[in-house]
Amino acid sequence: MNISEYYRILGLETGCTIDDIKRSYRKIAREYHPDINHNPGADEIFIAATEAYEFLMTNHLKIHSGEKEFEKMMDEWRKYREDMARRRAAAYARASFSRFKKTDFYKATKIFDVSIIIASLIVAVAVLFIAIYGYIYRLNHPLPGIKDPSVFILVLFVLLGMILFIISYIHLKAYLENRKKK
Repeated sequence: MNISEYYRILGLETGCTIDDIKRSYRKIAREYHPDINHNPGADEIFIAATEAYEFLMTNHLKIHSGEKEFEKMMDEWRKYREDMARRRAAAYARASFSRFKKTDFYKATKIFDVSIIIASLIVAVAVLFIAIYGYIYRLNHPLPGIKDPSVFILVLFVLLGMILFIISYIHLKAYLENRKKK
């Protein structure tokens, strides 16, 4: 296969980021793993996607160099890595999907997007602030016909804000640990 075929298999454009490659492979692996998709040919799609993923991740920086070194690298890849990737992908295809999900190979496709983590932290703080501020405001400015604001709703929104904050914090911590490993 050539580079354009690898991009086509993963449904990507040439110039995509490493995160795009990971996202695309993860989506295809979930859809075409033979343990999940029993249609004929699903295992071949899975194997081809795994091969494309390995190639693009290994050679992402070299692809755009345009030098003789790149052509040499392509020949070496075809001789050695392509066969190894297909063997490994065939082994993954024979395994159950639940077992495949536990492999380091599949786990490496997980992406921590820091912008989503920060946005969820901001939303969590906003929910907490609005719940508490709204309750205090309603105590100081009661509506005619309604005695006191509901403590139950305050507790519900504070719990919701705390849960979202804790989940966001755990993801942020995992993201930072992941960055340290790289």
